[in-house]
Amino acid sequence: MALQEIPMQLSTDDLPKRAAHIIEESDRRIDELFSTTENKKTPNYLPSDPEVFYRALAYLTENDLTMGKVFCEWGSGFGVCTCLAASLGYDAYGIEIESSLVEASEDLAEHLGLEVSILETSYVPDGYESYSGVGGEYLIREDYDAVAYNLVSELRYEGMDGDISEIDVFFVYPWPYQQQFMQELFEEIAVEGAILLAYHKSGEIYAHRKVGSNG
Repeated sequence: MALQEIPMQLSTDDLPKRAAHIIEESDRRIDELFSTTENKKTPNYLPSDPEVFYRALAYLTENDLTMGKVFCEWGSGFGVCTCLAASLGYDAYGIEIESSLVEASEDLAEHLGLEVSILETSYVPDGYESYSGVGGEYLIREDYDAVAYNLVSELRYEGMDGDISEIDVFFVYPWPYQQQFMQELFEEIAVEGAILLAYHKSGEIYAHRKVGSNG
């Protein structure tokens, strides 16, 4: 399998009122977090730019570039982008390992009246492991035979209604040393045709589709 970049031309129009409200409310809550000692409990939390994310997902959606409307955010933090995906009509899941952020994102979604599912688990599913080494983070298959016999379609995040193969759009804001790892994870567990949206520290966002080896 391979990844094929999807060119995007993001709108510069004013955001829809609902999206703007979601971002405004989440910004207020995140500012409160960073102004208190509570932030010490989540030292690795760094939010992406939700406006850039919204414009990218809206572009993919409005141009019928997604296979369906199941969305998953890896490392969902405050759940802002997961909520924005829900506002665009997606069945939206957030994967977050930090319990305080899971609680905060659930509170945000409830306040906004949005239905999202925040799963307190690792984005590396059963059957795989990750480890940090020189130069970055690496993915290991625990059961190579299962992958070889195409059993990846049965991969599932605990608490999710369907299999990982049913996710149409993944989103991640990786640390620089994780960028290659996240692409590798996506190639391993996503179904062909799924899209990976990745926000980079530079402020840019990229979309790649998983395609067959012949493109």
